[in-house]
Amino acid sequence: MHDTIMHILPQTLRILLSGLPPDVQASVEEIRVRESRPFELTWGDGYAFLDERGQMVTQEERAYKPTRQDCLTLLEMLTNHSMYTHEEELRRGFITIAGGHRVGLAGRTVLDQGGVKQIRDVSSFNIRIAREIQGVGKQVLPHLFDPILRSIHHTLVISPPQQGKTTLIRDLTRLISRGEWGANAIATTGKKVGVVDERSELAACVKGVPRFDLGPRTDVMDGCPKAEGMMMMIRSLSPDVLVVDEIGRPEDAAAIHEAVHTGIRIVATAHGADYEDVRMRPVLKQLLEEGVFTRYVILHRRKGVPAAFRILDRLGKPLELYPAHKG
Repeated sequence: MHDTIMHILPQTLRILLSGLPPDVQASVEEIRVRESRPFELTWGDGYAFLDERGQMVTQEERAYKPTRQDCLTLLEMLTNHSMYTHEEELRRGFITIAGGHRVGLAGRTVLDQGGVKQIRDVSSFNIRIAREIQGVGKQVLPHLFDPILRSIHHTLVISPPQQGKTTLIRDLTRLISRGEWGANAIATTGKKVGVVDERSELAACVKGVPRFDLGPRTDVMDGCPKAEGMMMMIRSLSPDVLVVDEIGRPEDAAAIHEAVHTGIRIVATAHGADYEDVRMRPVLKQLLEEGVFTRYVILHRRKGVPAAFRILDRLGKPLELYPAHKG
């Protein structure tokens, strides 16, 4: 288990997790802490509860149930004993810790003029474990290469949560920055890449410095709203390629249009089951109908296979299917 995750956990939960076999610790994707409800681990399509001895069980009545004090201690550790300095993250419902691990929060919301001002009485935590898996983009990148412009196609990566979107675009960023386009692409150099990392997951910055390897020619705008970050990058850092995670708001689309019109290439992700599902979302539908993206990468799980790539062209027509690793 990652040291940064173990460090934020209350001692009771840390002890339970520390006794898990190394292969189990390596495969866990989420740690779910719910007050007075079973302490849960999830991976792939499976899950298990932990009992008071740290053994995995399926019966909820046997599971350890985190106490109010467990949850209070966890929140204190997440906010470094200062709720005030994390007001914005608490309002958005997640806190990102060192290593790029994101902790989702649920509890009672406090409203202000119809919007969420903050979350109080936090009683549920979802610790999503980020993993850097280098090489997952090598199979797909050559098929995203635009030989005319000698750069990447405007690309949208689509999948439901936990299918490896962030892991894939992190590795694509590294490869593009280094110029490792693959044997099938026309030889070209690395590109200047600008990453807008609103949730601090892509780069796992600590005090502004990326902890994940994003390549030698990459600049990161950490903790910045996507649309604003893209415009800041366009104005001041002259990227060849912009990388953003989980687009979907009107202001995101406006910033993407601005980047495209200045000749910058876009790599973005969006939640959705497939191409048609994304077309149902008004903002993304407009981008798709305008032909902004010329390549789509669909990520999905298959039984017995962690993940697969399906690549589509500008019109949403399939190109080929490639197996890949899940991250």
